[in-house]
Order: sequence, then structure tokens, then C-alpha cells
Amino acid sequence: MNNDPGHPPYSSHNSVNSSPSPMHHNSLPVPHSPSPALSPSLPHQTNHTPCPPSPQTIKTEQGTVKSEPMDTSTSNSSNLLESSTMQAILAFLKKNNLSSTEEQLKAELAKMEGGASAPAVVPDTEVGNVLAAYKSDGDPTSYEAAYGDLEVFVENSLDMYRHELALILYPVFVHMYLELVYNQHEDPAKHFVAMFGPRQESYYQEDIKKLSFVTKKEHMKGNELMDNFNTSQFTVRMSRDTYTQLRQQKKHLSEKKHSLLWNVIQEHLYLDVYEGLPRSKSQIDSTAGAMTGEANRQANKAKVYYGLLREPDVAPLPQEEDEEGEDGDKPKKKKKKENILAKKSKNDPNAPIPTRMPFPEMKDSDKMEKARANRESYKRANLGPDNIPSICMYSLMNVSSRVTSVNVSDDSSLLAAGFSDSIIKVWTLLPHKLRKLKSAEALKDINREADDVLHRMMEETSGEQSKSLVGHSGPVYGLSFNPDKSMLLSCGEDGVARLWSLQTWTCLVCYKGHMFPAWDCTFSPSGYYFATSGHDRTARLWATDQSQPLRIFHGHFSDVDCLAFHPNSNYVGTGSSDRSLRLWDCVTGNCVRLMTGHKSAVLCLAFSPDGRFLASGSSDRRVLVWDIAYGHLLAELSHHKSIISGLAFSREGTVLASSAIDSTIAVWDFAKLTNEAALEDVNVTHNPDVMKESEQLLLGNYRTKNTPVLHLHFTRRNLLLASGPFDG
Repeated sequence: MNNDPGHPPYSSHNSVNSSPSPMHHNSLPVPHSPSPALSPSLPHQTNHTPCPPSPQTIKTEQGTVKSEPMDTSTSNSSNLLESSTMQAILAFLKKNNLSSTEEQLKAELAKMEGGASAPAVVPDTEVGNVLAAYKSDGDPTSYEAAYGDLEVFVENSLDMYRHELALILYPVFVHMYLELVYNQHEDPAKHFVAMFGPRQESYYQEDIKKLSFVTKKEHMKGNELMDNFNTSQFTVRMSRDTYTQLRQQKKHLSEKKHSLLWNVIQEHLYLDVYEGLPRSKSQIDSTAGAMTGEANRQANKAKVYYGLLREPDVAPLPQEEDEEGEDGDKPKKKKKKENILAKKSKNDPNAPIPTRMPFPEMKDSDKMEKARANRESYKRANLGPDNIPSICMYSLMNVSSRVTSVNVSDDSSLLAAGFSDSIIKVWTLLPHKLRKLKSAEALKDINREADDVLHRMMEETSGEQSKSLVGHSGPVYGLSFNPDKSMLLSCGEDGVARLWSLQTWTCLVCYKGHMFPAWDCTFSPSGYYFATSGHDRTARLWATDQSQPLRIFHGHFSDVDCLAFHPNSNYVGTGSSDRSLRLWDCVTGNCVRLMTGHKSAVLCLAFSPDGRFLASGSSDRRVLVWDIAYGHLLAELSHHKSIISGLAFSREGTVLASSAIDSTIAVWDFAKLTNEAALEDVNVTHNPDVMKESEQLLLGNYRTKNTPVLHLHFTRRNLLLASGPFDG
């Protein structure tokens, strides 16, 4: 990246923390409520990790390289005071009423200056500094000529270089347009976008349309798309040979055009150069499309402990057939199986240490539920090409308002639906009815030592097929049952996450953190922790006994639409409208994987049961499969004709099911996909070829009469449950 003092800094964010490292998204300290259970293992994270510069960072031409502006010598301390970076920081602190921090910073700066007063904040700092890089005395007509020449140069390049060189066309187009707007050349800017806009890739057209409404300098303040281009450099990956070709382009341009073009490239692009052969058109298309370019290799270098934790030791339950009379043989067999399971899960070299994330002690009810789950798993159907899952469809009929979310409990006994009129309804999927807890007076008389104490606590006369939960003040967009189905988590347009008791059928806690609508929420597979995401571009990690978030995952450039917990509970995956996916470490709060490839908003996620793979569905009508060990895209599954609305892996991970709002369900052979992906040859620098033979992996596709399938869920015995509202 360019550190030439001759160029004004691009933006306050860019100057402070827009390093090629993935850490730069976590510069703000994460709020953390101290808790005895959490303090030892999840320390307060300020995330001021120094970001190592990428070895491939591109410097300016030999003749124009100058000394770094922030030299350590004392003679340059005044440079620090007067730097536009510091002005921007002071302006940010003032704007957000962080007066004490502002005073402290001014005092520190005054000390460095040797008693001189800190710089006064110049008026209109936000536009003056953040967009200063767009200041140009260039002739407005030369932009079109320079861009036209760049297009000709790319078109006339050798085939092997052309596709990588073409990657710079879109970011150069955007920043040239913004330079014209900033310098108040309104008509040339409109002509520029009308001439070159339609030539850009189809997946950028929506962004270009939004950008074309920015026609005056004043419009550049507070525009979401503008913020994205201001706060990050557009990442372009290219081989060393392609980069050499790009430098050769100087010979083909006049001095004026050359300086115009290279100022944009040095200021606003991050060229991630790698050694090796240039990539083909199909390889580039697979990972292109994100709002801020591709993920650079630095972003995916951190180690991810994707292995599973060892299963807790739980006493096995007797088989259902033997519940009346104990037969000696079967329980023995059962124990033998249990030991095999324990052995199998004991030594996973990729698993995190068990104490990495602190969890409360397992309650007796949790152990009972775990034992029940283990017993069910012995009767699980092994799915594959010769044994496709049966599907049970639940349609919500005659609903009074739009269904906005659906969720099924892990043991498949409860189904919850959220509606646009703010109501949540919970149904039982089993013959027994939903009962309410007895009054406090009646509970006093219960024998607490009785085996069926949980059953005795419930009011016999209160049984119903469904219960309604009222509390949100807008549509409910996310629902999640905790593992022992004693509680339900919900979030919605009001930005509040609510925790409901499914024994008293009342709201226990409101978690307030998101300032705008919350789009999704999910419990950790182990309970206790949960995560939410929303329109404020963040995801947040919470604990049920803390009123404030433990971590704020900040780094996406648009709404965080969906999220999923990793099976080992140490990571959270997020999908965003910025067309990228990220994997966050719950312990450090850092982004450890950035994955690009979707051409539209990412709407649903699912981790494979072994923790190695992540499937994502998008409104670009495709399902993509990622290897989170290295952050590579493995496969692209195209079959649906509409927005992907649901994803689910079978319990042993051999089958992936996907659904769309066009009332279709597809079942994919995931075991075949992973066997053919040649994972052994993959490393950080070598991207595997993306598998696109979708039809060979498709085991079956099914259509409902007129019900968009919003949610998919595999039972413990591998029956696929699908649910959605009937559109009659």
C-alpha cells in the first residue's frame, strides 16, 4: 500500500487500520461484562493486535518512492500533529461525543510537540479528510480517455493475463467516477458512468446503480456504498507476471493519463501479488463478486481449530424396547457402542483444547438429553445415493400474517414460527400437549427427589397444541431453541433479542445491543452462548446470564443477514449483503476467514457435522461449499431457480439438503463431493479447482404444491423435516 506523503491519506479508517491483515476490522474495543465464569478464559479483548504488512504489498515506482511520513525522529512530530489522519481521528471522537478520549489524545499530542497545543479540528473534516484522496486538478475529459485506454490495453493483452488484468477495471471505474464527483464535474461524471457502467460485470450493476445517484460532493457524506469504498482498499489478486504486464502499460499512455490512472491504483487498490501462473477466467469468476474485491491470502492464514470436542461421558439409557423389563444383553451392547463413540471422538488433532471456551457444568437434565440423543442416533438411517432421506413437510395454513421465520428444536419435538405482526407461535410435533408450570404455591408441595419431578411440575389442565408469545414490536426475523428446548431465543425488527421460557411461556430477558433490525439469532450447540446479527453490520456474541454482548464481530460492509455456530462452539460464521462470508473466533473476537464468491446477498449458512465444511446459500440462487481449513471454495451447486432459503446437513454429514422460495427442495451427495475434492493437495496458496458438475451430485429434487420452503431440519434418525407457509 502506498505510504507516500505526496498523496493525502485516503480516509481516517484507511490510514489507521486498513492493513491487508484480517485483524483490522477489530480495532474497536469489545464491550465485555466481567463474569467469574468467563474472566479466566475469555479476557477483555481490545484487539490492538499489530498487523504484519503483507510481503506482497505493492510499492510505488522506483523514482517516486519517498520516506515514510511517520518517521520515528522527533523532528517529524509536527507532521503527526498536522496529519490529516490525526485530524480525522479527532473529528471522529468529537462527532461521537467521546470528549474525554479527545482531551487525552490532544494532551498526548501536545506533549509530543513539546508543549504546543493540539491541532484544532478544521471545519468539515469528514469530507475534507476522508475524501481528500479524490482531490485532483485533472482535466475532466482526460478520465474517459484514460479509462478507455485502460480497457483497450486489457483487451489487447495476452489471453493468459487478460482475465486478471480485467479485475482492476471495476475499482478504477468507481474511483475515477468518485474523483469526478468530488471535484464537482457533474456532467462529465454522469457521462462517464453512462458510458462505462454497463460494461462492468453483471453482479456489480446494482452497486453501480446506487453509485450513479451520488452526483454531488455533498452526496458523498453518509452514503453506505461510499463508506465501503472509503474504509477499505479494493483487493485484486494477480500473479507476478500479470503485475509486470500492468507496469508495462506505462509505455502505452501519455504522462498525464499515466499519472491519473496510477494515482487511483496506488491510492485505492490493494494488489495482492502471488508467485505462480495467472488464473483462468473460471477460477477468477468463482471468487469474484464481493463488495470490496477478493479476500487476500493474509486474511485466511490464521489457524482454525475446526475439529470437534470430545463428547461428554454420559451414562447410556436403556433401549426403548427394554424400558419395562431390564434385559441383560442389550444394555451391554449399548455400552460397547458408547465406548466406541467416545474413543472415536477422543483424538481429533484439529480440535481446540476443551477449556478454550468456558462452559458451565452440565446439568442433570442436559446429561439426560444427551443420553437420549445418543440412544436415538443408534437408530439413525445411513443416507447416501442408495438411501435418500424421507421428507416430512409441515405447511402453515391460514396464517393471518406473513411468516418471517421458522425453527425446529434439536430433538424435533417443537416447531416455532415468527410472524410479521410480531407474534411467535410454538407448536408441539409430538402427541403430548404443551403444558405450563404450576403456580409457586403448588410447586412447594412437590417431592423434589421424585424421578418424574419435571413432569409433576407442569399443570395438567393447561395442555394446548400451540402457544403464542407476545413481546416484540415488529416482525420476528430469527428464532432458535436452546439444546434442551427449555428456552427459545428470538430477534426482530425492533433490534431486541428476547429469551423466552418454554415452561412459564413468558419472556425472561431482553438483550439490547443492536441499534437497527436484528436479522438472525442462534444458540450455541452447547447452549449458554448465543449470537445475533443485524442491519448495523455487526454480529454479537452473548451469554444468557450477561446483559451486554461479550464480543462484537465488526468487519462486514453491509447487513449481516445470517449466522451459524460452528459445531465446537468456538467459532461463528456470518453471511452478509456485502456478498462475503466471514468466520469469527469467539475467544479473540478476530475474523479468521474471509470467503468471497457469491454474487448476491448471503442468506443462509450450515456447518457440516464434522466442522470442516461450510455451506452457504444466497439470492444468486446457488449453494457454495467452503473448506474452512484454508478458506477455499470447493464446489458450486446450481439447481434452484429462486432465492435459497434453507440448508441442512444430515446428522452424519453425508447428505446436504437445500431449499428455495420457489417451493423446491434439493438433496445433494455431500460424501461424493468431499471425496472428489482432493483436499490433500490443498494449501493456503494453492486454490483447488471448483467443482461445478452439480447434476452429478444431485440425489433428488422435490417440489411442494405451493409452499415456499423456509426451513430444513434433519431429525436424530435422519428424517428431513421441511416447513413453510402455504401460499393458497
